[in-house]
Order: sequence, then structure tokens, then C-alpha cells
Amino acid sequence: MPVLAHIGLLATCAAPGGQGEVHPIPDAAVAFTEGVIRWVGPERALPPGWSREERWDAGGRLVIPGLVDCHTHVLFGGWRAGEFERRLRGESYQEIARAGGGIAATVASTAALPDDALVARALGFLGEMARLGVTTVEAKSGYGLELEAELRLLRLQRRLAADAPVRIVSTLLAHVVPPAWRDRRAEHVARFADELVPRVAREGLASACDVYVDEGAFSPDEARRILRAARAAGLSLKLHADQHRDGGGAALAAELGCASADHLEHVSDAGVAALARAGTVAVTLPLAALYLGAPPAPARRLVDAGVPVAIATDFNPGSAPSPHLPLALLLACTQGRITPAEALKGATRCAASALGLEAVAGSVEPGRSADLAVLDAASPLEWLYHFRPNDCVLTIAGGRVTWRRGAADAPGRPEVLP
Repeated sequence: MPVLAHIGLLATCAAPGGQGEVHPIPDAAVAFTEGVIRWVGPERALPPGWSREERWDAGGRLVIPGLVDCHTHVLFGGWRAGEFERRLRGESYQEIARAGGGIAATVASTAALPDDALVARALGFLGEMARLGVTTVEAKSGYGLELEAELRLLRLQRRLAADAPVRIVSTLLAHVVPPAWRDRRAEHVARFADELVPRVAREGLASACDVYVDEGAFSPDEARRILRAARAAGLSLKLHADQHRDGGGAALAAELGCASADHLEHVSDAGVAALARAGTVAVTLPLAALYLGAPPAPARRLVDAGVPVAIATDFNPGSAPSPHLPLALLLACTQGRITPAEALKGATRCAASALGLEAVAGSVEPGRSADLAVLDAASPLEWLYHFRPNDCVLTIAGGRVTWRRGAADAPGRPEVLP
């Protein structure tokens, strides 16, 4: 029954207040048993019964909730480095896709990789995330396209969940129409909605369904058809919205009561207002905007309108080939013009809400999972202002240590105990 003590500042990121309210407690302690937080508060107020328990020393550092990366495509084969250079030379994302690159290239690479190799590769990425303080990751399918190939990926994601150092939340993604069905789009949409979605729900392979609405992907009407079927099957709804143009994705997400609308680089004022009225979480993906040379999602405008804003990596081999969530938070500050406290809440409480996990993860409160990250910084402001490759000293997921930095990793800095 450990007590994490000698915390210089604890950012609890509890729900009350606005996006920037992280509810800090100086000189704090956190007690947990069986993977669940039991007590949180100033260390001087620690109940006497806890004083005899095992004590872990945070070394006077900043402690935050375990980070939640609520939008990734972590299970894939191959990379697409050549496309990075092609975009730098002036080709657009859509032009590369029409020439056989983009999602189609990753679908082929993923199909060619054996199951064990795919899982091992993804476990490596998830280990990198855990070392950064991440404790929950959403994993989307979408690199199968055909129904059986999508089922394969979702079943492999279930394997990931059993072995990963983080909590995995699996989402079925309708990414694009498979090439063989482009002349029979309506038939593919019907098969996806009427065959695949109910089967995924029956087998418990995903908790949510997402549809990519944009040029070259699905139309709003096609997305509406799939997401209504998902809702009938008991799945949560999500939407890739307004990434390359304002296609009405935000309004559609609000209309359908989606848990989140993701991307939003080109969201309209009407779309922002619709999200605010619906209470839909806006998931911003600064790394994708960075790699594509696109305008960032208007995080400041969304926050000011009362929309809860989450930040995620969109980790994938083409448009966001980095799993570095703290870097995404820095970009949300510098490009999206939100504060470090707002960014922190965006990758904790708001991100957990986007996954329907706000009662489990995303904040340091009694009854929540003991998901914690100890950072070598004094405050959220210092952490993101003074960006370094990795400030995470200790990651605790469900009360279990999944990463611990030793003296060899940072000579001259005190180790955190245990």
C-alpha cells in the first residue's frame, strides 16, 4: 500500500473549473492500494494510518495524472518517410494518396507483416509512450479497410491490451473506402455498418467507432449511416472532422452526439458553436498539422467558446510519425495559443473524457486508477516552457511502475524512489 510522498506540486486535474484549472496541491502526497487512489492531499494532512505504509519519494518534483493519448494509429507496418520529402517539395497529402501513397501504402505494409511482428512493433511504440508518462492510449484500426482485415487488427489490439505497459482503448475506424469498392461505395458502407459494426460490438473488440470524413474518405451521409449503426450496437461515436477543409464534420459530430471530434484544423465558427452546445470534446492533433504544414486547430478559439479541448499525437507512419505527447502539448501552446495548464488538462481529464474514461483516468482523485507521472519540473509551466527530450522520472499505471529513470539516465540528478 504505497504512499507517493515528497511531491513538490501535485496537479490533480480534477473536473471542476475551466480548461486551465488543474487544481494544484503543493507539498502533496498520494496514497493508493490495489491500483486505486485512496487519498490525496497535503502531505502534512496524511492520515496516521498511512504513515506506516511503504513510502515512495518523488524528490520534490511535479506529479501529474498519467497522460492520456486519445488518438493514435499505433498498430501498423512500414513507414512513409519518402512522403515527408515529397510534401516538402510541394506535393499535397491528397496528391500523394491519389498516386497510391498515404493510407493505401500503409494498408499494404500492414497486411504484409505477420501478426507477431505487428504486435511486437506496437509494443515497442507503447513502451516509448510509457517512458514519457503516458498511461492510457487509444488504438484505432483502419489500416485493414476490408472487413476481415479490420477484424484482424482489432483482434491484435486485444492482444496488445493484454501485454502493453499502458491501458489500451480500441476503436474501430472507417478510414477510407477500399479500392475494390470505389465503384460500389454504397454497398461497402452498408457492409461496414450492417456486418462489421455489429460483429465488432458482439465480440467486444472495440468500445467506439470512428469515421474519417474528408475529401477522399467518407461523406457526411456515409458517416451518418455508419455511426447510427454503431450507436445502435452500443458503441461510442467519434469522428475525424474538418482536417483538410471545412466539410461540416464538427456539426455532424455535434448532431450525432459524438464523444469527440478530432483534427478540426479547418473548423468553422458554426462548427465550434455546435461542439460547444453538444459538449463534444475537440481532440486537437498538433503533430499532424506540423508534419503536413497545415494550420493548427484553433485551440484557443475552441477553449474560449467553452469546448473541452484534448491534445493527442495522432501517431501514425505518414502524417504524424512521432509518439511524443509532451511535444504535442508544447505545440498546442505555441501554435494553438493555449496555456501549459490548459494543455495539461487537455492530455489528462479532457482526453479521458474523449474516451469515456473520466471516471477512471485523467485526474488524481480518490477512486480513480493510480495512474501517475513524476516529472523533473517544478510546475506545468516550467515543464512545457523548458522543453527537454523527456522529463518523466517515474510512470505508474494502475499502481504498477512501468518506467523508472535511474542515475545512469540522468547523471547528477537524484533518483526517485522506489
